[in-house]
Amino acid sequence: MIRTIIERYCPPDKAAEMESLLVDMRTKAMRQHGYVSGETLRSLDDPSRWLVISTWLNAENWKAWQTNPERKEVSAKIDRLLAKPEKVSVFSFMRRGEADSAHTIDK
Repeated sequence: MIRTIIERYCPPDKAAEMESLLVDMRTKAMRQHGYVSGETLRSLDDPSRWLVISTWLNAENWKAWQTNPERKEVSAKIDRLLAKPEKVSVFSFMRRGEADSAHTIDK
């Protein structure tokens, strides 16, 4: 499994539009093969800073979603709201023995 973290900066006066677009994006993502879960966070210290964290079965599923025309359409609308370009980071879970989970605790 992998986890993606997308960091975006959106002026607070555009927050309602941003939230609506992110809900639309997640609704579409939920129908994609390999999508596991997602959440949206907004910084308490900097209300212009947003994080979207999603979990995918593998990098190929994420890459397929990244190039999906539905995602590109919503992403273009989001881009117009941003104060600077988004930053996308992709992480894999640490393997511990046979487990492949963020919930695994080292013994």
